[in-house]
Amino acid sequence: MNILVINSGSSSIKYQLFKMPLQQAVCSGLVERIGIEGSFIKHSVFKNQEKTVIEIEAFISNHGEGLKQVLALLSEGEHAVISKPEDVVAVGHRVVHGGEHFAGATLINDEVKQQIRKLFSLAPLHNPVNYKCIEVAEQTFTSAKQVAVFDTAFHQTIPRQAFRYAIPEWYYKEHSIRVYGFHGTSHKYVSEQAIHSLGKADSKIISIHLGNGCSITAIKNGQSIDTSMGFGPLSGLVMGTRSGDIDPSVIFHLMEHAGYTLEQLSTLLNKQSGLLGVGGSSDMRDIRKLISEGNENAKLAIELYAYRIKKFIGSYAAVLNGIDAIIFTAGVGENDLEIRAAVCKELSYLGIELDEAKNKGYKQELTDISRADSKVKILVIPTNEEYEIASQCFNLLN
Repeated sequence: MNILVINSGSSSIKYQLFKMPLQQAVCSGLVERIGIEGSFIKHSVFKNQEKTVIEIEAFISNHGEGLKQVLALLSEGEHAVISKPEDVVAVGHRVVHGGEHFAGATLINDEVKQQIRKLFSLAPLHNPVNYKCIEVAEQTFTSAKQVAVFDTAFHQTIPRQAFRYAIPEWYYKEHSIRVYGFHGTSHKYVSEQAIHSLGKADSKIISIHLGNGCSITAIKNGQSIDTSMGFGPLSGLVMGTRSGDIDPSVIFHLMEHAGYTLEQLSTLLNKQSGLLGVGGSSDMRDIRKLISEGNENAKLAIELYAYRIKKFIGSYAAVLNGIDAIIFTAGVGENDLEIRAAVCKELSYLGIELDEAKNKGYKQELTDISRADSKVKILVIPTNEEYEIASQCFNLLN
C-alpha cells in the first residue's frame, strides 16, 4: 500500500511516500520558499540501498503548484516511483490544530473539513495551509483516502486539572480556551519507541522535543498527561524565536506604558524572542559560534534554554511520581550534545546520570546515553513524524 504523507508549513511542504506495512520510505522531499523568490524542491529517491537526490530551482507561487510538481516527480521520468496517481492509496495530512474534536487519525470528509476551518483562528499560520493542501490532494489523488493526523490529538488524554486554565468556565465553553498541546505526533512516536526499548508498558516518560519550536510532555503508560505548549505554541520552553513562559503582567505593562499594539506584542513574543532575542540568533549552531567568540548574551541564552527544560523535568517528575526515562528528540535534541549535557547536569537527585562518552558517541539512532548506575534512562531518539502519520493512516484503513 502506497501512502503519501504531506506535512505543510506556511511556506513549505515536506513529504514522504511509504510502502506499508513494509515501513519502507520510497522517496522524500521538501518544497521550500513557496510564494517567495528562491523557491526550490529537493527530492530524494531510495532504491536498492542507494539515494538519488534531484534538486529543482523554480518559482512556486502557491501550495497547489508545489503539490503538482511533487506529483510530477513521483510519477514521471527515470526516477518515478509510481506510474499514476491511483497508485497512491492514501494521503496522510499533518494538521496542526484539531481542537477537542479529534483524538486520533481521521478520514477526511466535509464535516471534518468544516471543523478544520472552524479552527483557523486557533492556528492561523498552519490550519489554513493544511486545509489548502487537503483540497489540492483531493483534486490530485482523486481515488485516494484523505486522512488527517492532528498535532493536538495525542494530548487529548490530558486530565482537566492539567488542561483547564484558572479563569471562569465561560471562557472554556464559549471560546474553547484550554491547553491543547502540540508536537503530539513527535511525542507519540518517540515515546512508543522508548516504551519498546524499556520493555514495559507501565512507564513514566518525559519527552523533550527541541527544534525551532520546543515542547516537553509527561507521558504515563503511553498517554500524554501534561505538556508545556498550551492554547497556542508560545508557552513553555525557550525556543528559537518564541519566548516561552512569560508573566502576563509584562504584556499589560508594555501596552500601558510603551504603547505596544497587539500585533507588535505578537511579533515580539513569537518572532523576536527566545534564542534570537537573548542570544542574537535562532539557530543553535550560530549561538555556539557566538559563545566561542566570547559573546555573553549567547551564553546566557543557552543557560536560559537549559534551565527552563530542567524546571519542567522537575515539575513533570512530580506529576508522574517518578521517571523511568527522559527522551531528547528533534533537531537540537538529537544533534546538540552540549544541550543534553547541560540539561542533565545536577539532576542526580532525580536519578538522572549522563554518560559523557555515550553522549558524544550518539549516531542518529535510538541510543541510551545514561550511566550504567543511572536510575533513569536518558534516551536520544530520532523523531519521524512522517512515518508516524503513515503508520496511523495504515492502522486506520486496516
